[in-house]
Amino acid sequence: MPTHETDVVVVGAGTAGCYAAATVADAGLDVVVLDRKSESEAGHIACGDALKGADAFPEVIPKSTLEPAMTNTGVDHGRFEIPQEDTVLDIPVPGELAVVDRWEYGRCIIRGADDLGATFHYDTVVQDVVQDEDGRVTGVEAVRAGEPTTYEAAVVVDAAGSLSLLQDKTDFAGTTFDTNVDYSQFCSAYREIVEVEEPVEWDDALVFKPTERAAGYLWYFPRTETEINVGLGFQMTEEPMELVEDLKRDLRDREEFEGAEVTDKLGAALPTRRPYDSAVAPGFVAAGDAAGHVNPTTGGGIAGAAYAGHYAAETAVDAIRNGGPSEAALWEYNERVMDHFGARYAALDVYNVLSTAVDVDDLMGLLAALPGEKLAEALYSGTTRFGPTLLLKTAIASLGHWSTIYTFYRTKGVADRLREHYGDYPDSPADFADWQAERDAIMEDVYAVTGAEPKY
Repeated sequence: MPTHETDVVVVGAGTAGCYAAATVADAGLDVVVLDRKSESEAGHIACGDALKGADAFPEVIPKSTLEPAMTNTGVDHGRFEIPQEDTVLDIPVPGELAVVDRWEYGRCIIRGADDLGATFHYDTVVQDVVQDEDGRVTGVEAVRAGEPTTYEAAVVVDAAGSLSLLQDKTDFAGTTFDTNVDYSQFCSAYREIVEVEEPVEWDDALVFKPTERAAGYLWYFPRTETEINVGLGFQMTEEPMELVEDLKRDLRDREEFEGAEVTDKLGAALPTRRPYDSAVAPGFVAAGDAAGHVNPTTGGGIAGAAYAGHYAAETAVDAIRNGGPSEAALWEYNERVMDHFGARYAALDVYNVLSTAVDVDDLMGLLAALPGEKLAEALYSGTTRFGPTLLLKTAIASLGHWSTIYTFYRTKGVADRLREHYGDYPDSPADFADWQAERDAIMEDVYAVTGAEPKY
């Protein structure tokens, strides 16, 4: 069996994987990226194609490298359709927005990592993880173009996506790595690329619409005036074909899609949960979807994955050069993720918990009553100013949904407490168990306030 030795092996050539590989290569270490797809198919990933924070990605892959994929940089707000209330909300979205051609974007980030010296092995399917007698991950076993191959590395970066096989194959006993992971904490997504005959009127907006069930939503994201990414996301506990029918029915009812042509179809899984409590173990780091690095309310994950991959690689390089990749040496990666976006995403997940316990019509009534800027704050920052005056105004605007408003107000309080607690994420594994215990106590309050079943 051939053996390939390298400093770092990255599994998955998506956003997290490419930014990790680019960072390692830029630091002068050897890195190999393994991807199960062929070279021609690499980068072809199911995605909503909306890119938030396009102006603030890690600079290791220059923004100029990504620009060919940014097909619509004129989007500047969200458009939230609420048919239950016969309402359309325009929602300001903070930061620079773009809609991309995801396949072209995938090619761009692969090219960016390749230009810096990363090596890509396509047609490579990982089948197992290799660990030494002390439990440290030392590589992976894979089949490359039909030939079994062993990859030995000081650090393995798991960028293999949601419900990663690598985590099923790794023995995390005695580590902090988060194993409190269940399929019910994930969402299935399906999208089509649709060519319409005439330019749409809303080419400057990201369009969202709830399905008839609280467990899902539809999206219409304009790549161009006439090329639209249409799709839906729904919890894995739901019946998928029923929700796909919701999408098809909505498409049939929209005049702008009459005579449209579907040019591509893809599906994928993505996390709708809080980030992993810890995404490190000796010799092992998980990043992107593989570590829950997705905004759990919108499904947006490109920017988070880029930074997670970059942080994972920087920490791995430092650990390799300074005594080896022990769990403690890799711990700074956890801290950087929580400080940058992890605390915010954990707070946002509280609203996902709330949605499972609230009637969909009541929830839509509340959303329709909220001012657009407050809804934007809730969706993207994980908190919003919701004082007594706003509470009263919202109550007046949403007669009949007062109980839901009060529950939302109380939920916001525990979500803010949770975010503050994540701001005190421990600076070493030694204090991790105490931090988790306090976090779990706050989550008990979340379940008590919302009336939802425990998620974790």
